[in-house]
Amino acid sequence: MAEKISRFSDQAGVFFQGFVKHPRMVGSIIPSSRFTVNKMLAPVDWANCRLFVEYGPGVGTFCRPVLERLPAGAALLVIDTNPLYIDYLNRTIADSRFTAVLGSAADVEQIVRQSGHGHADYILSGLPFSTLPDGVGPAIVKATHAVLRPGGAFLVYQFSAKARSYMARHFTSIDSGFEFWNVLPCRLFWGWKSE
Repeated sequence: MAEKISRFSDQAGVFFQGFVKHPRMVGSIIPSSRFTVNKMLAPVDWANCRLFVEYGPGVGTFCRPVLERLPAGAALLVIDTNPLYIDYLNRTIADSRFTAVLGSAADVEQIVRQSGHGHADYILSGLPFSTLPDGVGPAIVKATHAVLRPGGAFLVYQFSAKARSYMARHFTSIDSGFEFWNVLPCRLFWGWKSE
């Protein structure tokens, strides 16, 4: 129990530090709820997932649940521009399927290929599209669509619907949801790449 409290305290401190240093690049002041995590990951076909990518993993709120569901031979690749988060994740997640990369989600195609993969099956993002610098959001969505395999999906959770307007330019099929049990309540989107 003491270990859990210590880990939570460490996580909260690192997350808050990252928010204070880069508020426009962090979607929330606290990590997502377990309700958001479970609802976002529910549509994933884990048996056919070889590479799962996450943008803006923060302190790993989604990383551990993804690794719990991911098959033995698959991989989780996370990308963040904040070295504080990358360092924290590398110190706290000891799983051979896990790789944390310091970089921009806009460079996902290059990062995926450098990691030895031809494409991603699913890409998750909690990046705050409404506060990203001009042009960055559309560039991320375009690169995401390009690197996803046909039948794969872009999973996005947000406080605003801004990301959906960017997604609609590339994804013809977008499912929507809402999670009340989150601080703040958030919108959920699943953009499916055509087969």
